[in-house]
Amino acid sequence: MISFQIAIATAFICSTSLAFDISLLTSKNSYHGTTSLRMADVGLPLPGRNYDPKWKKQKTLAEKNGGPQSFDEIGLDGTIPVLFKEGDKTRTTMAMVGQPIQDVASQAGQYIKYGCGKGECGSCEALCNGKWIRPCVAVIPSDAIAGEDFIITVKGVKNTSKSSGKFYSIRSFLFGFYNNVLGMVGFVTTRKAARKNLDDRLSFEDMVAQKTKEKKAARAAAKTIEVAQTEKVEMFSRK
Repeated sequence: MISFQIAIATAFICSTSLAFDISLLTSKNSYHGTTSLRMADVGLPLPGRNYDPKWKKQKTLAEKNGGPQSFDEIGLDGTIPVLFKEGDKTRTTMAMVGQPIQDVASQAGQYIKYGCGKGECGSCEALCNGKWIRPCVAVIPSDAIAGEDFIITVKGVKNTSKSSGKFYSIRSFLFGFYNNVLGMVGFVTTRKAARKNLDDRLSFEDMVAQKTKEKKAARAAAKTIEVAQTEKVEMFSRK
């Protein structure tokens, strides 16, 4: 009965939250007016043409200097131009013979998915001159020609993560309600199992107490019989 009442209360809370969410969705048209009114009430500047945000996107070095710079201008050492290709994207940097490709990729800003880091799992495999290499342990070979592009084709990484939706959405509240129902079912099931475990433990403890009581009573009876026999023997010996 208690579990049924808790389930009803949970459903009521979820339905109330869902109604609140729907009211938020239907009030999007009046969002700017209410927000402006509240910001004006507390003395904050209103968003508009003259609005100056506190946090601004910082410019990159290329944007500050009017465009990309050459490797010599930024002080990048190396004699071998390395090109990392991932689909239609290309990243270029300079490297030297014997330099780890993993460091070269980081220098170029190229993301490579690594696994073991020992060259065993093959997660980071890349194609270079018709051969598969493992950048986690590979280096720029000694036969690389200075001034000639050393091309490394990296495997694309797919983004398999999926969002469950916006925080204030009908789907999120439905998933929340579903999780609450699962939690209630788990709570009831676990409670029944815990209750059975408690009953078994109490019955076992009662049995142990009963056995202990019986043993003490038998021990006391044996002691009484022993004392009676001893007194009887002493009585006959006096006669």
